[in-house]
Amino acid sequence: MAADGMEEKLLMSRDITRLEAVTAMRRDFIANVSHELKTPLTVLAGFIETLTDVDLDERQKRRCLALMQEQAKSMQRLVEDLLTLSSLEGDRNPMHESEFAIVPLLLEISAQAKALSSGRHQVTLNISDAATVRGGRDELASAFGNLVSNAVRYTPAGGRIALDWRVTDNGGEFTVADTGIGIAAEHIPRLTERFYRVDRSRSRVTGGTGLGLAIVKHVLMRHQAELVIDSEPGQGSRFTVRLPARRVVPLAEPVATEAPSAPA
Repeated sequence: MAADGMEEKLLMSRDITRLEAVTAMRRDFIANVSHELKTPLTVLAGFIETLTDVDLDERQKRRCLALMQEQAKSMQRLVEDLLTLSSLEGDRNPMHESEFAIVPLLLEISAQAKALSSGRHQVTLNISDAATVRGGRDELASAFGNLVSNAVRYTPAGGRIALDWRVTDNGGEFTVADTGIGIAAEHIPRLTERFYRVDRSRSRVTGGTGLGLAIVKHVLMRHQAELVIDSEPGQGSRFTVRLPARRVVPLAEPVATEAPSAPA
C-alpha cells in the first residue's frame, strides 16, 4: 500500500521464446529418432512374422536372416551416432587433447575409405605437408571418417574420391572431394542439422543415419575449426575442414602421395 493510500501492484513478465524453441527442438528430435527407428523395426517384425508363420526353405531363411541382420546394424549405427552426438554436445564432457602426428591418421582414413568402397571407386590420398596437430585425435578421426563415408556413400561406382591434406598460413586443411551426385545450393546451409537429408529415400538405401555431418560440426566447433562445403548437382562435392593455426605445427619431413586404388 502506498503512503497516499492507493494500492500499487508489481507486474512481472517472462520471455519464454527460448524455452518454447528448446521444447520444439526436443519434440522434433524425439519424433525424428522415433521415425528413424520405426522403419527397421517394422521390417524386423515383418521378417519375424514370416519366419514364424511361413514354411521357408533354407535359402529363403538365410535371405530373411541376412536382411534382419542388415536392419539390426542400421539401428545399431543410429544408436552409436546418437551416443556420439550426445557426448559431443554435453558441456560436462571436455575434450581430451593431445599432440599427434597427422600422417598416420590420414593413412588410417584412406584405408577406411578403400575398405568402404570395396574397389568401386578410385580413392587417392595426397599429403602435401607433415604436421603435428593438437586436439582430440579420436574426435577428428570420427569427423574425417564421416566425411569419407559420405563421399563413398553418395558417389556412384567408377567415381573418384580424393583426400588431401596441406598446411597453410592459417592452419591445416583436410579436403574430401568426390565425383558424386552433388548437392543443390539451397540444401548446403542445413546439411549439418541433425537428421537433415537432401533425399530421405536415397539415404535409407545408402544406409545413412542423418547424424554424420552433425557430428562433424560439433567436433570442429570443439577445435575452433570450420567446415566449408562446395557442391553442385551432378558435379560432385568438396568438403574442407580448416583447422586453426594454433592447432597445427608443420614438420620438415618428406611425404608422399599414396597410389590410387582403381575401381574393380
